[in-house]
Amino acid sequence: MRKVKTAVFPVGGLGTRFLPATKSMPKEMLPIANKPIIQYAYEEAREAGIEKFIFVTGRNKNAINNHFDHAYELESKLDERNKSQELNQVMGWLPEAGQVAFVRQQKPLGLGHAIWCARNFIAHDESFVVILADEMMMQSKDRKRNFLGEMIDLYEKKEERASVVAVGEIEIKDSNKYGIIAVEDEEKITDMVEKPKPDVAPSNLAITGRYILQPEIFEYLSKFEIGSGGEIQLTDAMKAMCKQHPFYYKKIDEVRFDCGNVLGYLEANIAFALRDEKITSDVKKILKKYSN
Repeated sequence: MRKVKTAVFPVGGLGTRFLPATKSMPKEMLPIANKPIIQYAYEEAREAGIEKFIFVTGRNKNAINNHFDHAYELESKLDERNKSQELNQVMGWLPEAGQVAFVRQQKPLGLGHAIWCARNFIAHDESFVVILADEMMMQSKDRKRNFLGEMIDLYEKKEERASVVAVGEIEIKDSNKYGIIAVEDEEKITDMVEKPKPDVAPSNLAITGRYILQPEIFEYLSKFEIGSGGEIQLTDAMKAMCKQHPFYYKKIDEVRFDCGNVLGYLEANIAFALRDEKITSDVKKILKKYSN
């Protein structure tokens, strides 16, 4: 079985829930503590063993491209002033030349369309990861392998060519906000429904921001079928595909933040700031100050 070494990051969305902040700045470049959302996602993928990173972008997203490139003037100034720690923060994490590609989505037609735009960068027999950067994970400090890495391990244990989807448990009353899976046993998916009403939802397991997909998904996405919200939905393509190709799921067991909305974004900032030993005591004082 071919190893999973490629990740696709759909980052072409308009970020309307963060206006006016995202009028000229990509949502994915909003900082969590002192690091942008997209860098967390990239580092998560790299830690899981990913070696090729494909960003599907749109207009006004050039800041993402620039973030994954050298800033020679800044690096030179930091080097002249012997600011080695700051220099490492700027360039110590950068991918090697040739590991990153940027693709324009051109029109915001939905998550399924964004992934379809990466089709020419994926080999015909290559499984690949999809990461939704605004679904952030906080790995526990004593964990040896992150959740995405464990998803890849599950995929590689399967004798058949299969896809793997991350899911999280939700309250059934919120089923109309998510793609929901139907399950056969502890790992096998039999069906998927995009945003079902609670009374018809097949489970309380919601599809959540991490996928390992077989390249056959592009055949289903190429039909450009319009789904929920008037967009080309990835869930609809996976639903059709799972009738002929095996899909498995893995429950998320890391702390997760939905940074696609303001409250989730604020919570992530607080959580990551509290985790930073240099500032945690000051952050606690600030929280105490405003919680009275």
